[in-house]
Amino acid sequence: MPERMQAAAFDEFGGPEVITPRILPVPEIADDEVLLKVWSAGVGVWDALEREGALVPEGAAFPIVPGAEGAGTVAAVGGQVTGVAVGDVVYVYGRRRPKGGFYAEYAVTKAQYVAKLPAGVPVKHAGAMPADALTALSGLDVLGLPAGEWVLIFGASGGQGHLAVQLAKRQGLSVIAVASGAEGVALVTRLGADLSVDGHGDVVEVLARIRDVAPDGVGGIMAMAGGETLDRLTEALRDGGVLAYPNGVQPVPRERPGVTVRAYNGETGPERLQRLNELIEAGPFEVHVAETFPLGRAAEAHRRLQTSYPGRLLLAVT
Repeated sequence: MPERMQAAAFDEFGGPEVITPRILPVPEIADDEVLLKVWSAGVGVWDALEREGALVPEGAAFPIVPGAEGAGTVAAVGGQVTGVAVGDVVYVYGRRRPKGGFYAEYAVTKAQYVAKLPAGVPVKHAGAMPADALTALSGLDVLGLPAGEWVLIFGASGGQGHLAVQLAKRQGLSVIAVASGAEGVALVTRLGADLSVDGHGDVVEVLARIRDVAPDGVGGIMAMAGGETLDRLTEALRDGGVLAYPNGVQPVPRERPGVTVRAYNGETGPERLQRLNELIEAGPFEVHVAETFPLGRAAEAHRRLQTSYPGRLLLAVT
């Protein structure tokens, strides 16, 4: 095991420019922790918030290595760890990471956040899956729709949205995917949406197409974004329907009579990870990566976060 590693880190809060390549000590593990040899790390808006000082893990100290999710091989395990062993290919969503995140060749995480990579997920893209997949699963749980019900996913071609489409289909739901542009519509159609529409189109026409397939209304909406178009699309909800959105969506979706509006967060832990893996293994599972950056260009990846793209951004670490 090397004593030092390449990483991307920052010594002060600020814009993308504060993230720079560094050589740092490989973190040491405690008895309940796992050391990961990182292959890839997802790049998400939560990383940008950490960089700005808004979502800093408790106990973190400069230089801070960002990155809430990653995938790779187990390099070492603490004495109390069971369930994974050195050499296993795993993925992690680790919100509590005082020893640094996954923008590094090695990262330490609590064993409870580690899961073996399920069959069906391409290894090279696995680092961009955990946070959004677990959050999408939470959203579907909040909706609590039975198999055969219609769900509308707004922002379906984004990071969380395109994974939610696949997880919803595995739960037996009929999916209306409202995506961004022709590229987004093509993506969600390929992923199995029953109806794919462009959210940039005329909202009256979009509602008409939704009513054609779901004349009695949809049972639930998962909203990955807010705004006027979403407000209009809530007309497709039948009375008693639920609109669920991940915390952080702005503007916050509006309440309206007959509709329950609920926020949710991504939850992790052994049971959640096992359930996610069982759903994923039901068939091929695509983690759509719009662009991959080498570790040394992490700042550029954060600039790309400020633009529009389908799916996710990824750092190729090793």
